[in-house]
Amino acid sequence: MNVTTTVIRDSLSVAITKNVITVVLSLVVIFINSTLVHTFRKHQVFHMNSRYILYIHLVMNDIIMLALTILLQVLSYILFTLNLSFCIILLMIAISSNLNNPLTLAAMALECYLAICFPLRHPQICTVRKTYVVIGVIWLLSFLTILPDLFVILATRPAEYFHSRVFCMWGNIFTDPHLEKKKVLSNILYLVLVWLILFYSYFRILFTAQAVSASAKKARNTILLHGFQLLLCMLSYIHKIMEQGLSSLFPKDTLIIRYMFALLIQIIPRLISPMVYGIRDKMFRQYLKRYLVPVTNTNIHPEKMQKRQI
Repeated sequence: MNVTTTVIRDSLSVAITKNVITVVLSLVVIFINSTLVHTFRKHQVFHMNSRYILYIHLVMNDIIMLALTILLQVLSYILFTLNLSFCIILLMIAISSNLNNPLTLAAMALECYLAICFPLRHPQICTVRKTYVVIGVIWLLSFLTILPDLFVILATRPAEYFHSRVFCMWGNIFTDPHLEKKKVLSNILYLVLVWLILFYSYFRILFTAQAVSASAKKARNTILLHGFQLLLCMLSYIHKIMEQGLSSLFPKDTLIIRYMFALLIQIIPRLISPMVYGIRDKMFRQYLKRYLVPVTNTNIHPEKMQKRQI
């Protein structure tokens, strides 16, 4: 049994060009993010800071998302169709990691707010253990968003369906219109919740902290960057509508439109995460130089660097 799907294929030269661009860009971002993860892993000072733990969680989500993007795109051109069960596993991991990003941004904004507005209580509230609990809750919420879709097709499809082959896209597998409505509503709920947290954190920092405080100004700028990241995350929820609208206007360019949206939504935004802390944060930047820039006689004193880097 095969699931029939109408998909237009690129010519060989176009397919190779697209895959080379996607793979090269993704590998560059993965390399940068892997360097950040390595820097975090090698230095105990970061392991005791909830801010850096949340940041590395965001970076690792980006690595997972990009690795699966490369895998799915290359397999779609080489094999064209994949085993449906294998496709479901890949898509669930990719979508969960994508859903994690807005929730992690919300957690990071709250951490900034607590550091500025409640500096004395911040160490008791934002402990390492509680941070990992928050990360676990984020993954749980992401999986709970998509598990109902899996349960529906498990209950309504015959066993043979899961041994079929399909062009690996979520819409080709989960075709129930009710599931699409559920997906839209859950995305709206998540985004509204995250935006409320970002706005609340930003304005509380704005009105609570001293206007002359450098750390408060940096915290506000960081939350603004989180807001920009969230705007890019929102594109992944509305790009289908934009893609369908442009494809109806330019039907001959459907493949290039779909590919450009993939670059703009799945790959380019992943370049921002390293900049937010990997470059802007003084302490992380000092340690990162050890791996990116060969410096002799560089001494870094963690006890001097452990001031809060908002």
